[in-house]
Amino acid sequence: MRRVAVIANASGCGKSTVARALAASLDAPYWELDAIHHRAGWRELDANELRRRVEPIVAGERWVIDGSYQSKLGHLVLARADTVVWLDLPRRVWLPRLVGRTIRRIVLRHELWNGNRESLRYVFSGRDSLIVFALRNEPRRRQRYPSELARFRVARLGTQAEVNAFLRHARCQDGQPVSDTESCQGERVPNQHRSIHTHETTALTGGTRPLRRRRRDTAEP
Repeated sequence: MRRVAVIANASGCGKSTVARALAASLDAPYWELDAIHHRAGWRELDANELRRRVEPIVAGERWVIDGSYQSKLGHLVLARADTVVWLDLPRRVWLPRLVGRTIRRIVLRHELWNGNRESLRYVFSGRDSLIVFALRNEPRRRQRYPSELARFRVARLGTQAEVNAFLRHARCQDGQPVSDTESCQGERVPNQHRSIHTHETTALTGGTRPLRRRRRDTAEP
């Protein structure tokens, strides 16, 4: 893995956390598209300007990008990535995380990007509030991603255990620890990570068969 795009069904799945961890493990630059897209005062870049800023990033040989902004960038990020990590965690996991994280940010006045901070009105009020947006778009993304991502090399991670296994493998490229303090215990690829790739995603060899949907993922908690 040299160029990784991390996407998720909804905020709260841990997209930024996973992307930063992968960037550290792979010794690759980390880029957060939200930080590029949202200017001061929550002003958003238009599609042309966002593309102008992202194209030089994806032209690089090594990176981990947090997000894809397909509505404005199309497949610009995904097509250049050699691996797409899809966080497909169930609602019972990501929704409490999202609510808890948001409350902490509001109480602590945590700055996100370019001086922007979350507010109660932004998060909870109106049709386009953060929580409403996540609840509305999660089932849509889960429905459309299998076909949209079928052309890419995808790791679909549906539990925290699968996420942890994937990150462990990233720290042990080709069975070698990335630091003197880690041990890969002689395994070239952890068994759980291998099963994630061969059974839950498109083939890593570039196959285009649809991503299989797991029964446990489609059931609401």
